[in-house]
Amino acid sequence: MTKREVDLLVVGAGPTGLYATYYAGFRGLKVALLDSLPEVGGQIAALYPEKAIYDVAGFPAVRGQDLVDALYAQAAQADPVLLLGSSAVSVREHDEGVDVTTDAGEVVRAKALLITAGIGNFTPRQLPVGSEYAGRGLRYFVPRLDELAGLDIVVVGGGDSALDWALGLEPIARSVTLVHRRAQFRAHERSVEQLHASSVRVLTPYEVHKISGEVAVEEVVVTTRAGDQQVLPAQAVVAALGFIADLGPIEGWGLELRRRHILVDRTMRTNLSRVFAAGDIADYDGKIKLISIGFGEAALAVNHITTVVRPGSSATPGHSSDL
Repeated sequence: MTKREVDLLVVGAGPTGLYATYYAGFRGLKVALLDSLPEVGGQIAALYPEKAIYDVAGFPAVRGQDLVDALYAQAAQADPVLLLGSSAVSVREHDEGVDVTTDAGEVVRAKALLITAGIGNFTPRQLPVGSEYAGRGLRYFVPRLDELAGLDIVVVGGGDSALDWALGLEPIARSVTLVHRRAQFRAHERSVEQLHASSVRVLTPYEVHKISGEVAVEEVVVTTRAGDQQVLPAQAVVAALGFIADLGPIEGWGLELRRRHILVDRTMRTNLSRVFAAGDIADYDGKIKLISIGFGEAALAVNHITTVVRPGSSATPGHSSDL
């Protein structure tokens, strides 16, 4: 069984977790960052990487993926141990910290734990067919659009993510076809208008019946309930069918919860002395869910965590410009 030792383990690599990772490094802590998704960025990277975000300080508007990229570059200054594609299964608190066991059987011994898991475990809904092509043309995330440049792409889904990716890929792909099982879309009205004004081929109400290819994806067969069938050349399939979110094992960690959120005090500490929470998963009276507030909660939590990890140190960090 692999064991790692760090000062702080951050669970959740969304914006709040990335900023907390940077800030822990700023306070001189050795930090590990764990997330069940294979990429950093949380909901932003998974659901709306191409959408503009307007409520982040310092940016009149910023594309979701650009914000994630900047936060990741900032977090990298802390030289964190990255544990992506891995979930925290159990937590054991002891006198010197917490032991967190992952679903890969790895144990991370940390002097403190900060949970920034947003809405909890975040896993994509699987396409009913073609799962054997995952990683060979079938994907559920598109963190970098240019990875699919010049390809024939089939996007499956009818929500904001599906339309965002279809529209974002249109200028760089050889062709883009959007397949949705219903005639109506669940996406924002403006996105639907942009879709119909674009060169994206829209097939509704169709479903993916089969994916085939000798080594990787080469062809996608789509059908209607009436039996109409079309064969689409494709080297990439982007399945944007939504995500399943739940607290998962967190509910069994002995934390005080309120409406599926973790209750914290004014220092962002939970009812467990060495476990803190920040961002959307944290709850307290007067809580407002904004990315900007998550950043503040992350800094507040890390400053108080520093006094736990290094007794006698100050929770007041001073100004970074004084360094």
